[in-house]
Amino acid sequence: MMSEHTIEAAALSTAVPSFALDEVRALVGRLYGIDGSVKSLLGERDQNCRIETADGTRYVFKISNPSEPVAVVDFQIAALEHMARVSPDLPVPRVVRTLGGQSRGSVVLGDSVALGDGVETTVRMLTYLDGVQIKETPRTAGQRRAMGKVLAELNLALRDFSHPSATHDLLWNVSAAHRLTAKLDCILDAPRRALAESFMARFKEHVLPRLGSVRAQVIHNDYHLYNVLVAPDDHERIVGIIDFGDMLHAPLVGEVATAAAFHMTGSADPFEGAAQFVGAYHATLPLTEIEQEVVADLMATRHLITALISEWRAARYPENRDYIMRHNPAAWEALSQMADLSRNEARDLLLTEVRKGKSQ
Repeated sequence: MMSEHTIEAAALSTAVPSFALDEVRALVGRLYGIDGSVKSLLGERDQNCRIETADGTRYVFKISNPSEPVAVVDFQIAALEHMARVSPDLPVPRVVRTLGGQSRGSVVLGDSVALGDGVETTVRMLTYLDGVQIKETPRTAGQRRAMGKVLAELNLALRDFSHPSATHDLLWNVSAAHRLTAKLDCILDAPRRALAESFMARFKEHVLPRLGSVRAQVIHNDYHLYNVLVAPDDHERIVGIIDFGDMLHAPLVGEVATAAAFHMTGSADPFEGAAQFVGAYHATLPLTEIEQEVVADLMATRHLITALISEWRAARYPENRDYIMRHNPAAWEALSQMADLSRNEARDLLLTEVRKGKSQ
């Protein structure tokens, strides 16, 4: 039996399913009774497609990576259904039931080198959220603060949610970055490898021993500029949060740090946007003192694991390199910007708006 860590490594080492679009259309018709045009969407581990019916109704159809345990898919579905119940105004996808009333279906793949012949994998359908990805819009302070506030609201909605598979293993987990130490050898450029090694050492020395003292709950874990949608006519009004594939039970401060990391670009001061985001999050869901102490360290750690995982996967799957490496340049840039700062200096810069609010 594979360990959880082995299962997660397999998910990042197993090729994405590759059904032809006409096969996807037939599958959707058989399982859901829905007929529509099919368009491929990008995905790291799963095959994702947009289905559009004649009347313009759209859905997202997901064919899971064959190494993804069914229990983890059930966890993601249960979390979406929980949020729909407790916080119906949150702009998250809704689960679409099959003709038989099930929250998911299944399909048999062809031969799988990693997992054997005739592998069965899970399929599911979600409502499609209309909006513009934030990455396609100009960055503004108001937009960053809106993102911080909405993420805090999402975390509040998930605060009381639990599931047996919520503690599944995931390499994209900043609080477990030490497990990627061996991937440092994948970095061939000596200065970059030394930079990554220094931040790995900082994580192990200053963050890892403290993580047992911070709050933990189910988190989105991938709240960034590709996964948040805004209204076409108002780029500060959030209308969608998508891609719950990296969700897990983990330290809450890791959620904040992961999201803040993506706001270090877009302004002359790399901490300005991140500080605006964290300040707005804190105003809705305050960070504890110990969380404030390590959030900047974990922001750097997110950039570290982005660099490590993307370098490793791009070498393994060159055909998907552009998608895999989309965050890689920004990650290295951020690590370089933080390299000359002490832990305390980085913390104080990131918490500028948190402390400003406290003094008012």
